[in-house]
Amino acid sequence: MHYDVIVIGAGSMGMAAGYFLSKSGKRTLLVDSFNPPHNKGSHHGDTRIIRHAYGEGEEYVPLALKAQELWNDLEKVTGKQLFFPTGVLNVGHEKTDFIQNIISSSKTYSLPLEILGSIEVNKRWPGITLPNKYIGCFEPTSGVLKCEECLEAYRELAERHEATILTNSKVKELLVHDKRVTIKTEDQTFSANALVVSAGAWSGSLLSMLDLNLPLNPVRKTFAWFDVNEDLYNHKDFPAFSFETSQGQYYGFPSIDGSGLKVGRHDGGETINPDDAILGFGELERDATDLRQFLHHYMPSTQQLKYGKTCMYTLTPDEDFIIDLHPTYSNVAIASGFSGHGFKFSSVVGQILSELIISGKTEQNISPFSINRFK
Repeated sequence: MHYDVIVIGAGSMGMAAGYFLSKSGKRTLLVDSFNPPHNKGSHHGDTRIIRHAYGEGEEYVPLALKAQELWNDLEKVTGKQLFFPTGVLNVGHEKTDFIQNIISSSKTYSLPLEILGSIEVNKRWPGITLPNKYIGCFEPTSGVLKCEECLEAYRELAERHEATILTNSKVKELLVHDKRVTIKTEDQTFSANALVVSAGAWSGSLLSMLDLNLPLNPVRKTFAWFDVNEDLYNHKDFPAFSFETSQGQYYGFPSIDGSGLKVGRHDGGETINPDDAILGFGELERDATDLRQFLHHYMPSTQQLKYGKTCMYTLTPDEDFIIDLHPTYSNVAIASGFSGHGFKFSSVVGQILSELIISGKTEQNISPFSINRFK
């Protein structure tokens, strides 16, 4: 039961890592507490936005562009449409860091970006009502990823390259000794030369077994779908969107094939223990009222709530990622703390993790995501 590499956590990042590792010829075992794709983590809910001009900071742009390239490659290999080029509309006060970062990163990397006043936005997309104080930054080449289908595609390809995927198996013990990794589940023991830990909200408890305590905070998040006028909000005419408002940060998606307008709130959320049952959507009154308030102000043409779901973010204190080698064990790569904006990068993060395991370094600049920043 010995492998070249074990990946703990076969969700967004781990499944992509499993694909790149197995494709490179590494005998790879992926272990997950559930059966991915599943609804217990941070990768479900049908869709995710991919943005290129990045409001969270210019350091993300090269990763976003590489991720897009890899998603395009995945589409070609599988023959499936995984990306919808809806464009992405970013809205906020012109002077906010988020909007300024989008504008500056588009200039730095020569990315297509249309800067629109509120009147222009309202005219172009009649389903939106912006007040005069906001502007829109429209990225025409960004769009929407079908998240569960992306994960399924990487799983299928990893298995094609003879990766082993062990599902519904929680890791109980984890040990690294003399460049050898040993893990124990409920009833099995496995060993490997190297390890990837990409277990989302469970990464903290796993890494504590390797004497590494990271400041990770799992929180409950909600999102929902609303009935809409398809003439206004269909994915061929309406963009994905990200709004930074005085009431909070919101994001959403056009109606794809009649699914309805999907909306969620990015900031806030209640700290949770990922091992406990998460309150379902609607069990807290603000789950629906918060989203309705946003829609009332900015997309008043929306209609009835269809249904909602919950998921988890795993936050770092600065809401930047952790992508690094373990400070003590150079054969252990870590990807965690994606803070609610990580899925779009999972293709490139999987490739980075593979490179870190194979050669100890990566072509991408991951210095902003170092573990050392928390010392």
